[in-house]
This record gives sequence, C-alpha cells and structure tokens, in this order.
Amino acid sequence: MASTKDTAQHIVEHLGGAENITSLTHCATRLRFQLRDSSSVDKDALDQDPAVLGTVPQGAHGYQVVMGGGVAEYYNEIIKLPGVNASAEGRNADSGKKNYDGVRGKYGWVDYAFEFLSDTFRPVLWALLGASLIIMLLVLADTVGIQDFRADVDTQPPLFQLAHAMYQSVFYFLPIFVGATAAQKLGANMWVSAAIPAALLTQEFMSMGERGDVLDVSGVPLVINEYGGQVFPPILAAIGLYFVEKALKKIIPNAVHMVFVPFFSLLIMIPATAFLLGPFGIGVGNAISSALYAINDFSPFVLAIVIPLLYPFLVPMGLHWPLNVIMIQNIAVYGYDFIQGPMGAWNFACFGVVAGVMIISLREKNQQMTQVSVGAFAAGIFGGISEPSLYGILLRFRRSYYRLLPGCALGGVVMGLFDVKANAFVFTSALTINAFDPWSGYAIGVLVAFTTSLLLTLFFGYRTAEEKEEAQRLIAERREAERREASRDDAALDDAHRTVEDAGTAEPGDRKASDAAQGSASAPVAASAATTATAGAGVESGVVELDSPLAGHAVPLSEVPDPIFAGAKLGEGVAVQPTGTTVYAPADGKVLTVQKSGHAVGLNLDNGVQLLIHVGIDTVELGGEGFTVHVDKKQRVSAGDKLISFDPEFITARGYNLITPVVVTNSAKCAGVDAVEGEVTPSDTLLRVFGK
Repeated sequence: MASTKDTAQHIVEHLGGAENITSLTHCATRLRFQLRDSSSVDKDALDQDPAVLGTVPQGAHGYQVVMGGGVAEYYNEIIKLPGVNASAEGRNADSGKKNYDGVRGKYGWVDYAFEFLSDTFRPVLWALLGASLIIMLLVLADTVGIQDFRADVDTQPPLFQLAHAMYQSVFYFLPIFVGATAAQKLGANMWVSAAIPAALLTQEFMSMGERGDVLDVSGVPLVINEYGGQVFPPILAAIGLYFVEKALKKIIPNAVHMVFVPFFSLLIMIPATAFLLGPFGIGVGNAISSALYAINDFSPFVLAIVIPLLYPFLVPMGLHWPLNVIMIQNIAVYGYDFIQGPMGAWNFACFGVVAGVMIISLREKNQQMTQVSVGAFAAGIFGGISEPSLYGILLRFRRSYYRLLPGCALGGVVMGLFDVKANAFVFTSALTINAFDPWSGYAIGVLVAFTTSLLLTLFFGYRTAEEKEEAQRLIAERREAERREASRDDAALDDAHRTVEDAGTAEPGDRKASDAAQGSASAPVAASAATTATAGAGVESGVVELDSPLAGHAVPLSEVPDPIFAGAKLGEGVAVQPTGTTVYAPADGKVLTVQKSGHAVGLNLDNGVQLLIHVGIDTVELGGEGFTVHVDKKQRVSAGDKLISFDPEFITARGYNLITPVVVTNSAKCAGVDAVEGEVTPSDTLLRVFGK
C-alpha cells in the first residue's frame, strides 16, 4: 500500500507536475485543482492508485481528485512538495477577481451560480457535521427520557445548556461563516464580508426592537429580523460587497486601499444589508421554503419519492447544494425540515450498493476495490458523506445505478408513508437516526433502502461482464507479479548468503573466495567517528566500530530462536530486541539487497563490512504488512539514513518474534567480531569488527 506521501507525489506527477498546478483547495472528500493545461493530466495513471477514488474534470482548467475522508492528509502532503504553492488557494481572496473555472454551458451564469453555492458551503461542512452529531446526542437523550430536546433552554440543566450552545454556535453564526466563504469565492475581502452579517447579530442591533418591528431611522423604515441561521442575506451581502469593493478600488488611490476600502465598504454595506438586502434575502428563502412546503403539504408521499430519485443525479453535478440551503431555511422558519428524511433514502441506498461491492471485493480478494469500498462505506455510514461512494464506485460502474435507484424509490415510499421530518439539520448517517420524527419510520425507510440496494448488488453484481472479466484479469496478473517478485527477492538474498558462506569456507585458490575477499579488502575505510582503522586498510587491519542500526536491547546471537542465526551460519554478530521502529544505516555504503517485504536488508559498507539486518523471525510470511522500505537495491546510503520502518504492535499481534539479528556476513574474512550487550540506540556502538 502506498504511503500518503507517495500518493501525493503520484497525483502531482500525473496532473502534469507542480508547475501545471495554479491553485489547490479541498473539501470534505475531494482535492480541487486549477491547472494551466488540463491536457497534461494522465487520468488512467491517477486511477491506478488505490487511494484515488475517482477523478472529475471541471471546465477548461478545473480538476477534482476524490480521496474520501482522509483528503486533508493528502492535501497537507501535496502542499509540502516542491513547486506547489501552499497559499495558492487564497491567491484570489483580495484580488477583486472571481475565482471560477467550472463547467460553462450555454448559460455560463447558471453554471457559475451553482458552483458559487457549492464553494460557499464546502468549507463550512466540517463544522456542520460536528454540530449535527452534537444534535444527535441531545436528541438521543430526549428519546431515552433524560432531557426534552425542545424545552426552553433557560429551563434546562447547565450541562444541556452548554451542549445546546455547542451546536447553536455553528447555526446561529452561520451567516458570518457564509459571508466569509461567499466573499472568498467571489474575490472580495472575506473578513469585511463576515463583519456585515455579524453586525446584524449583535446585541445592539437586536435590542432595537422585536422581530417584525418596523423602525423609523432618519425617515427610512428598518425591519427588525432575526438573522441567526440565515444564509441568503449574507450571500446577497457578499455579492454586493464584491461590486462595492471593485468600484471603490477604482476611485481610491492604491496607497490607501487598506484603510479606506474596508471603511467605506462597511459604511455602505451594513446599512444596505440591514435596510434592503437582509429583508429581501429572508423573503427569498421564505418564498422557496413556502413553495416546497406547499408541495409537501399537497402530497408528502410524492415528494418523498421524488427527492431520493433526484439526488443520484443532482450530487454529481453539485446541484444538491441549493437544497441544503432550503433545509436550513426550513429549520429556521418551521422548526423542522421535510427534505432530509427522503434524502436519507438516497444516502442509505448508496451505502447499500457500497456494502455489496465491499463483500464482493473481499470474496474476489480485489485489494483495490476493497480499499475503496471500505473507506466509502465508513465515510457514509458514520459521517453521512456520499461523495466517496459516488465517485469511487457508482460513477465508475454505471450498472450500479440499476441497484441504487430501486433502493431510493422503496426507501422514499416508506418515508412518505410515515411522513418523516427532521427536527434539526443533520447529516443522514447511522448516528443521526434519532433526529427524525418518527425516528422508527425513518429507521425502517433507510433499512429498506439499504437492504434493497445491498441485495440487488450481491445477486446481480455491479459491473458489466467485460468490466468483471477485466478486473479478474488484473487481480490474477497482480498476484502472479507479487509471487514472482517475492521469489526473485528471496533467491537474491539466498544467493548473497551462499556467496558469503562460500567465501568463508573455500580454499584460498577458489575463485569464489578470491572474488569475495577482493570485494572486502578493496573497499575503502569510511572516514567517520565510528571507525578507528587505518584509512584505506579496510577490514584487513585495524578495528571497525559499527553503530547500532536500531534502538533496543542487545543480546547474544545465540538467543535468537532460529538455528541458522543462533549457530552463526550466516556470520557472527548480535541480536537486538527492538524498542524503536526504524532501521538506520550504521555507516556509509551500498544496499546489497533489500526485501520488498521489508523484513531484511543487506549492506556492503565502505569500511569493508558486509552486514545483514533481519527484522524478526519468519516475518517474511507477513508479505510486507507492517513494514515500509525506504531504500532500493544498489542505492548508496549514508550513516543515519532510514532503511526500514516497521510497526511492532502489528507484527507482534500476529504472533511473530521481533528479535532482530545483526550479522556480519563476511565475518569469516575477519579476525573476529565483538558485540555489545544491553540497551543501545542508533548512536551507540553495537559491533567491533577486527581486521586480519
């Protein structure tokens, strides 16, 4: 399995290199790149990495790489790579230029409107997800009779008052978050934009009157509204700020932009929002909510079926974001929402398909699809996030939609029969079932959706016959390649051992012995503090001191529970019971051989010593699990370079002894080997090799 760093390098390389990336952001599941030249992207190579769940081109320059829930780790590794600008994501934040490279159709403004909504809410997802799980805990406490979720907060115990404050912090101040992210997308100053709705949430503004009051402010009517939880007013304010800033920057000299542009922006936009944009935004939100409410009131059954059948087609295009806005609006206006319940049918039908793919992949021993499906299933069932499932499986294997849609429809039917509503804005996961009313009806609905899609996937598969045949062929090829590679590596190490043994036991006239001795005697002595031998004499004279290649407790080689090592058949040396997790090069030299499984490495050191470091006994049987190799065969290494990293807990939990023999394989050509016992670190001397 490739490391996060390896995957990050792989992504950048096949996107055309760091020089081809102009900006980079990420959301809950996707890396979002802007590229100079999209034709430089090697999509097939990107998809070959098991960590990449899918790729989505966006317009002329946009490119999304779907990574799942661990996307932030890959993002952090990518921005560390040379040539990738860590601040690229914000380079347009104050430029006055709208940051848009999405898909432009015949009506480009429509495309931009949807992308604008999407990118406005993406950064807030993390906070919304955290808040939704806090709501889940409070609703659960209500369900078991501990505390009424809807009771007046002032009457609740202090602990529950604090819990309400924890999730309300996200929803009440949502206008500030939305104001900032909307401005960032447009290219206006995000902090000035955040300050505009913040002014309408202050105690000073709210103390001017009750909700719905109309005040006379210097002859201009001002409607008092509660702006906590509202999303349309800050969006309109951010749009207005963009145009105000653009105009001010043309009028005000550059030298004083920093002072007077924000001053006049606030002076203009806060009153404009309070008097005009705020009430208008609330009116827009209320009108949309009222329209959907009327449809739901006319036939909640029909709406409950239509919503989950629409979502599989809305989410890939990012068109589901406006519905998220309406859900929040419904909670603010009515105290409940009627979209989230049916939406849960889509989510769980999606997770049912993924569960089916996971089971099939485990049966087939398809490592790539197992990894994709396990990650997507975990992100979905616990987080309510469908993108890894969608881009990792559903859009890659279009036949899976035939397994998905029946689950959506049947789950929606159940939601409609029970008229399911959400008491709070939550992500539809297995952890938030209690946030719905009736929760039992919602639970039955999502179970029906999940089970239907799961069984259809198990019985009928998720691939075409050609896709299945191709997958099986690739699995067979990978297994054969791994078998050949393991055999080749084991043979190479065995040959090295036999060569060393022959060199130590053959007669002086034997050509093998002559070649091996020449290989040792001709190697120069490393000019380092760890060597006290005469320069250039090699192992033939003087004493070579070798530092310990790993931290641990050194014991005699005879204590190794393996007759080959204990009997010094491969050479004299010592064994180390590791307390560290990394094997380092004890001196300068060259890698003679290294197992891809990571359990052993052979070194030909510049001081004439040939060294074998074997981590654990029989650990080759792990097939590389628990090990990470940092070097290649024939690679030059310096003292202190990492050779192998390993996971002691993983290895010992599987019953393997981690005792590590450190053997001088050409000790037969030396006068002797003296070993240190006791606690050692990589800076301590472990072996003294005496030259003849």
